[in-house]
This record gives sequence, structure tokens and C-alpha cells, in this order.
Amino acid sequence: MRVIRKYANRRLYDTQQSRYVTLEDLRRLIIEEEPFRVEDAKSREDLTRTILLSIIIEQEQADSEAEVFSNDLLAQLIRVYDMTSPLPLSRYLEQGTQLMLEQQKRLQSQWKQAMRNTPLEFMRELAEENMRFWQNTLNQPGQTSETQETKQPDKDAHDDNKPTS
Repeated sequence: MRVIRKYANRRLYDTQQSRYVTLEDLRRLIIEEEPFRVEDAKSREDLTRTILLSIIIEQEQADSEAEVFSNDLLAQLIRVYDMTSPLPLSRYLEQGTQLMLEQQKRLQSQWKQAMRNTPLEFMRELAEENMRFWQNTLNQPGQTSETQETKQPDKDAHDDNKPTS
């Protein structure tokens, strides 16, 4: 894994390439799916999350047409942090985003081979994939559903509960 060191002067140094880098350079690493870790140069504290958030902020400010986080969405995210029992939002967002990226890649690949299937067939397959994803997500361990836990009562169990004369 590539290590990026952040110095007190806010500069980022790529230890693998022995050069200073920018947030834009790190954004390209992310797009290229190159794993990296950003750490404080003195304490070696992991700063990756903070740097990733900085990259998102920079992208949000750079192009208002490519805005991902609306004001309403940001306000809702802030409210999630204030909940006494926060939702498992992180896992949900990660899985949903991963599905979206996989489908985008698949869509691009299918588009190149559009003559193989009709557009209606492709949309049907995509809808089925979405259904499978959300069914699997909602039925993961740790989540219960009444239909899985409900069992038919045993006839003998009812007989034991009858009052005796």
C-alpha cells in the first residue's frame, strides 16, 4: 500500500514516488483504484479519511453541475450523527454506491455490445440484479424479519396451556 505523509505545512509527500503530491493526484489514485494511506509525518496517525473528505469537498466546490451532496442531503447526514442509535448508514451507502458503480461499468460494457440483447432485455436483467442486491442486503445477518422468525405453534404446546379442572 502506498504511504502518503502529511507534514505540518499541509503538504502531502508520496513516499513511493519520493515527491510532493496534491489532492488531485490522490483523486487520480482513487480513480485508478490504487490503495493508499495518508498519515501524519510525525505521529503516524491515519489521516486518510480526513483527506478523502477534503477531496470530496474540493470536487463539490469545483463543479456545481456535478454536485452529489445537496444541502438537504448534507443536513440529513448531520441529523444522522445526532441520533441516539445511528442508522447503519455507512454500510448502506457503501453497498449502494458499489452497486451503482458496478452497474455503471456493466452498462458501459453492454452498451458496446448493444446488438447482442434488446434494450428491454437489458433493462429486465438490470432490474433483476437490483432486486437480488436489495433482497440480499435486507436479509443479511443481524437483521430479522417476522416471516423468518414466525413458526407454526406446536399442537402439544397449546394443550399444555389449557386450564385444568
